[in-house]
Amino acid sequence: MAPDYPAESPCTVALVDDDRNILTTVSIALQAEGFTTRVYSDGSTALKALTENPPDLAVFDIKMPRMDGMELLRRLRETSDLPVIFLTSKDDELDEEAGLAMGADDYIAKPFSQRLLIARIRAILRRNRTPSGQSGENGDVDTGAAMENLLRGRLSMDPARHHVTWGGEPVSLTVTEFLILEALAVRPGVIKSRNQLMDAAYPDDVFVDDRTVDSHIKRMRRKFRVVDPQFSAIETLYGAGYSFDGT
Repeated sequence: MAPDYPAESPCTVALVDDDRNILTTVSIALQAEGFTTRVYSDGSTALKALTENPPDLAVFDIKMPRMDGMELLRRLRETSDLPVIFLTSKDDELDEEAGLAMGADDYIAKPFSQRLLIARIRAILRRNRTPSGQSGENGDVDTGAAMENLLRGRLSMDPARHHVTWGGEPVSLTVTEFLILEALAVRPGVIKSRNQLMDAAYPDDVFVDDRTVDSHIKRMRRKFRVVDPQFSAIETLYGAGYSFDGT
């Protein structure tokens, strides 16, 4: 599939991981999709490079020597809003939540699909690259600009920028959370099974178990309850799935 971005201005993705096999294979896959890559094997080296010459997006492993991904993100957020995706192990839920609270844009659990990672990178770059309705660097209107906002009661979703508000207050969702919420909100009151929500949020060749969707729903509810402690629009239908109350 052709890259989403102009060949004359490829996006740069920095990869930070102490596993050289991951650095090599992911870098090759990204370059095949038209991206430019930079690779770093530890957080200390990466911090200096990312600060002095920022890429368009960075992918961090959490567990690294010298400076782990959490500390790298904390230090980076002191001066930069660079989009960041975390790579985590399946038992790192607390680290995932802490990372998202610190300003990570998304996380992907190891072992991961390169197709999924590239899809998440594209989505985050598209969200941050061009405001809705404006022209991109090549003079073309961003394809997301044609996508209408989704309004359901107090919920507003902007698919072009993956921007969400509840009662006018912004709610910061990861790309995966946005796609799950969008699948629910498109048809309020309709029960969506976990399989249907997984299909909405993940490519066809990526396997995730039921608990993954449950975890995303749990995190979304917590985020909405920060701006509205009474939030209850995402309903659980035990044994069936979830639905969205758009009233």
